[in-house]
Amino acid sequence: MTQATPPGWYPDPGQTSDAPATERWWDGRTWTDQTRPVGSAAPWGPPAYPAAGPYPASPQSRPRRGLRTAIAVAAAIAVLAGIGGGVYALTKDDGGSANSQGPTKPNGPGDGQGGPGGRSPAPDRSGQPRTEDGYATDGLSGISLPVPDGWTGRSMQAGASVSTKDTYKCPGDTSQNCQRGGAYSAPALVQGLKATTAEAAAKEDISKNAKESYGEGYGTITSHTELASKAVTVAGEKGYLVRWKVVTSKGDDGYVESLVFPSPVVPKSLVVVRFGIDVSSRAPELSVIDTITEGIKAAPGAGGNGRTV
Repeated sequence: MTQATPPGWYPDPGQTSDAPATERWWDGRTWTDQTRPVGSAAPWGPPAYPAAGPYPASPQSRPRRGLRTAIAVAAAIAVLAGIGGGVYALTKDDGGSANSQGPTKPNGPGDGQGGPGGRSPAPDRSGQPRTEDGYATDGLSGISLPVPDGWTGRSMQAGASVSTKDTYKCPGDTSQNCQRGGAYSAPALVQGLKATTAEAAAKEDISKNAKESYGEGYGTITSHTELASKAVTVAGEKGYLVRWKVVTSKGDDGYVESLVFPSPVVPKSLVVVRFGIDVSSRAPELSVIDTITEGIKAAPGAGGNGRTV
């Protein structure tokens, strides 16, 4: 699956040695022209308006076949904040401990893998989600994803991701790196879903998930088989999942799943968790999807019911 570097403030790739250190906003696909001084007291979230600049749009490692977090953070926060009930991501960080598995550093020039380089946003900045050992926290959705043994996790203000640590050249695009398995969360609103129920949203999202996870770094998807379509309870909320096995034109085939359920902190907002696992002896067992699903819970301090599946 393809690994995209999440939107965020990262060390400015256009920085000159004699200028004060600055950070530049990476929108998930390219560098913008928005900068700020390193150590700025401003929130971690995106600039007021993104604008493409003449900076290198560095190639990104692809999440397992495309678990792409193209997260429109500003729009999502604005809409969700108006829904009512309080949004966990909008509260100030109270010094919770960082995830022992992460947050991980995005691939970048410092890693020799492309994408925005440098460190992750400091966890003690305003707007950062509280985290706990062994979990990756999605502050906006108010959930935490368990990080399986041997995997890495990333907690973000809007979204969370877990993935295998090993990467390989994507068979359909060797300029990109792919991973054996992974999952990430984001509000359904951010994913552009129009459905208003968990079942309808999961059925709407699965084809998008398949395309982004296995339809870009693996040539094309030639066919798919539906393996499951059923109701499930996640973090105490009634949700729905759809799982496919997809056949690709290049490289390994894959399993993809779209899991949708109401946010524990904003019930009117649906959360989407996308999974992707290679069909390969070198990839994790398919059962890891169920293991992660069963471990999803309300994030610490999110105000949800705190129940797992």
